[in-house]
Amino acid sequence: MTFVTYDTIIRNGRWFDGTGAPSGIRDIGIKDGRVAVVSLRPLDVTGCDDVVDAGGKWVMPGMVDIHTHYDVEVLGGPGLPESVRHGVTTILLGSCSLSTIHVDGSDAGDLFGRVEAIPREHVIAAVDGAKTWNTADQYIQALESRPLGPNIAAFIGHSDMRTAVMGLDRATRDDVRPSATQQAEMERMLAEALDAGFVGMSSMQLLFDKIDGDTCRSRTLPSTYAKPRELRRLKSLLRKRGRVLQSGPDIQNPVNLLSQVVQSLPVLRDKLKTSLLSAADVKSNPFAILLLGPLAKAANTFGGDFRWQHLPVPFEVYADGIDLVVFEEFGSGAAALHLRDEVERNTLLKDENYRRQFRKDYDTKYGVRVWHRDFFDADIVGCPDESVVGKSFGQVGKDRGLHPVDAFLDLVLEHGTALRWRTTISNHRPEVLKKLAKDPGIQMGFSDAGAHLRNMAFYNSGLRLLRHVRDAQRSGRSFMSVEQAVHRMTGELADWYQIDAGHLRVGDRADLVVVDPAHLDSRLDDYAEEPVEQYGGLSRMVNRNNEAVELVLIGGRAVVRDGEPTPVLGVQRTGSFLRVGRTTPAPGTTPGPTKESELAHVN
Repeated sequence: MTFVTYDTIIRNGRWFDGTGAPSGIRDIGIKDGRVAVVSLRPLDVTGCDDVVDAGGKWVMPGMVDIHTHYDVEVLGGPGLPESVRHGVTTILLGSCSLSTIHVDGSDAGDLFGRVEAIPREHVIAAVDGAKTWNTADQYIQALESRPLGPNIAAFIGHSDMRTAVMGLDRATRDDVRPSATQQAEMERMLAEALDAGFVGMSSMQLLFDKIDGDTCRSRTLPSTYAKPRELRRLKSLLRKRGRVLQSGPDIQNPVNLLSQVVQSLPVLRDKLKTSLLSAADVKSNPFAILLLGPLAKAANTFGGDFRWQHLPVPFEVYADGIDLVVFEEFGSGAAALHLRDEVERNTLLKDENYRRQFRKDYDTKYGVRVWHRDFFDADIVGCPDESVVGKSFGQVGKDRGLHPVDAFLDLVLEHGTALRWRTTISNHRPEVLKKLAKDPGIQMGFSDAGAHLRNMAFYNSGLRLLRHVRDAQRSGRSFMSVEQAVHRMTGELADWYQIDAGHLRVGDRADLVVVDPAHLDSRLDDYAEEPVEQYGGLSRMVNRNNEAVELVLIGGRAVVRDGEPTPVLGVQRTGSFLRVGRTTPAPGTTPGPTKESELAHVN
């Protein structure tokens, strides 16, 4: 028998393979960036310099985050430690019609700055300072020339293509359509990206995502201006290639929402794999969630391939003053966010006519909306006036004899962004979250990692789902097994998007995380902040629960130990760009298995 020396051995951990199959106590040997052996018997550690005792721990595939906006951050900070430290080893870029394949820095700043709450000046600097590419394949090469931490897969954004072809001004006008030449160019760009291995295209119909900058400020994203014919021709390419359309529906238009579901069906055409934003148990309409599962089930029963994206934790958001995207969904809120100049904005907030309209928007109980618009359900967590900290705006209004809107606006006027507050918009009912977690028409995702830096932090949402599952089991009210939960965040996603990730079997890439279930505790919910060096030291919300994650390997390299990034992360390339349908070797290793005798599942 050939003697094998392993690069890393993980001993005596509970192994999950990412398929949902039963777990078991195993030793795992890693060699040349891949899983060489999964053994019932102890492995010989002779010659192995990295032996990890995982007794009492869970050893599982690295998690896949299907919805991020790291497109800007990855250029200057390719380690992406805020996700990796929580066990995420594969990240999808290019969500919500936004990518940086074709636009320049200025246009990227306008597209990302406001809707994703990434300071525009830093977007411009990052893209213009990094851009050496003009094609999708060159973009991949540019990413892989950087010390990528996690693996990357990507959508190409429809707004990116539309802006590059038509110009941002013309791409955001109702009365302008792409010429035949421009349409053909967008189709060429999409085909080129699919040839390069992109997972598909992202588009957007949601109308409260607004553009930054001066020229086109407060217009909606370019993708929202596309007419059905333009989109049909792009979707036709996705259908023929079996790739994914990610989209956000116009939630105020039920016809648009229904059409997004129906488009998945193979009616006189190929089916369209569709991932739609998003399945959320919103406080503003507790009955809407009852329709989403049946809609997906109906589409898939009739031959479609449709999924909702879902964040499997409470959607708690924070805001500094009035700077929060939910204000974009009604007129008076959007009017305030339209004004960048503080003096102009404050003048507006003082105006009684404006306040009257804001109160009217706030009190309106009809129509589809995301934010519940209840200032009694919005707590102040930081303010120079300490007498209001810990109170809701509604309570402050009662104390002062004011309408809740006036109490809010008065505090914003007095303290600006020094006024920090929070509210939970959706996913607040644990029993509903349990039903969503096991619905086959719903995908675990929608973290928005890399965006809304001051507003939310869901980098550890996968760990929080594991805690929810484990706690339910302990209480005797199990709603799914840990094996199923791991599968939903790993192999299920990787298989659907057709990328080389999400599994931990013999021959698979050694992208894995060792989780300590004993520390899946309340610290997962704790508030923390950390400066982003590449964004001028901007302090962003993060998660810190170091004891929960003992080890993260990407391509067989240790990038996190005891919850902290190792010196390798972001300095040496451990991740790769994952092309659809292709096996991807870990950086610096030989592709695929080496010897059959070395890659054996020992029983």
